[in-house]
Amino acid sequence: MNLARHDSDNTQEGYTSAHRLLDALNHREPQGIPFDLGGTKVTGIHIEAYKNLMYTLYGEYPEQTPLVHFTQQLAEPDTKLLDELGVDTMGLFSAIPPGKTSTGEQGEYYTCQDEWNLRWKMPKSGGLYYDMFYHPLSGTDYDIEGFDWPLGADPHRFDGLCEQLVQAKSAGKGIVLGGVCAGILEMSMWLRGFEDFLLDLALDPEAACGLMDRILGIKLAYWDTALDKFGDHILVAQEADDLGTQTSSLVSPDMYRKLIKPRHKKLFDFIKQKTAGKTKVFLHSCGNIYELIPDLIDAGVDILNPVQVSATGMETARLKREFGDALTFWGGGIDTQSVLPHGSSQEVKDEVRRRIDDLAPEGGFVFTTVHNIQADVPPENILAMIEALDEFR
Repeated sequence: MNLARHDSDNTQEGYTSAHRLLDALNHREPQGIPFDLGGTKVTGIHIEAYKNLMYTLYGEYPEQTPLVHFTQQLAEPDTKLLDELGVDTMGLFSAIPPGKTSTGEQGEYYTCQDEWNLRWKMPKSGGLYYDMFYHPLSGTDYDIEGFDWPLGADPHRFDGLCEQLVQAKSAGKGIVLGGVCAGILEMSMWLRGFEDFLLDLALDPEAACGLMDRILGIKLAYWDTALDKFGDHILVAQEADDLGTQTSSLVSPDMYRKLIKPRHKKLFDFIKQKTAGKTKVFLHSCGNIYELIPDLIDAGVDILNPVQVSATGMETARLKREFGDALTFWGGGIDTQSVLPHGSSQEVKDEVRRRIDDLAPEGGFVFTTVHNIQADVPPENILAMIEALDEFR
């Protein structure tokens, strides 16, 4: 297949990927819908799917493929491939300070411990990614004060970011800066354990808020330093906080408004104030979050991802109609639970066209899959998705 961007003949001279992304974020119809693959750690590709795609395109598997996210096993795609696919984004990802992680083995599993003292494991046989199995602050007797908290502004986090930025600028890409960790609610559930923290929210909200405030402080320190260094060049600040399940929000709208929203708003307002409003706030939240969207907008979210079209209430036409004037939808391009891994090439193309028809008019849309491309997605379907995007963009 011809991987070159099909709309290249129709773009004005000097109109870069960064211009295309900026137009979309400002709700102007760009010259071709911007396309993201690998610009964040929630719009990437699993290393197995990536290797299979490279073999299909070039006749051989890549000898070495670095990872941009260890537990999810996300590949760092080759920049030549991204250019050939017409990808408009480039992500800047902070580093983990040295000595803060470790890997090992435990029986039939590979294991790792991250800088939050969370522990993860992946089966040696047939494993595709790491699952969390240890929550360091679980139970009734836990010590927030004595916990070894990561430093958001640790200077080692920014090692290599200047070089990444220069590369992205020279390529004319739209630059996305990733955050320091998962979301405020999400990290709290990881540290305490899901059941313990959800009970905290209901039965001991003071303790729950104390933990969330610790995480918020780490995030604020990170963004303060990161935006001082790079803020003039960053179009998008990427945050995440999974708030939904397949059928409903994870917490009630009332609980979100009382306990979580004020902390989201403080974080998002801080990012915008640091960049005088030039940087857009991207929030990744899986699942059915329909009832929370007005509150997310009020809290300062500009960009919503992944737009999980298979979840209850997340119909793309309705989302665009009701919230398209306030939000950019970064995702929703094709369902990754069913259609992309299991559909025919024609079903993939039909899905892409339907989502573009729903989400693209009048800008405010960045095409990407609903969350990362998983290991079982056949390369033929990835290529069918690209072909459909080029045809219908």
